[in-house]
Amino acid sequence: MPRDPVCKMEINRDDAAAESEYKGRTFYFCSEECKESFDKRPEDYMEKGKKAAMK
Repeated sequence: MPRDPVCKMEINRDDAAAESEYKGRTFYFCSEECKESFDKRPEDYMEKGKKAAMK
């Protein structure tokens, strides 16, 4: 199941409140607010995911 890159909530693709495309990937969000945060600075959330995966 995909995870909202902003708040880290697991999201069912069919129930997602919003989605965005970035660098050929689709990201799913629990709310419009999370989508807006991601859309403003997607690289910030990409970096967080990379750092978390490295821990």
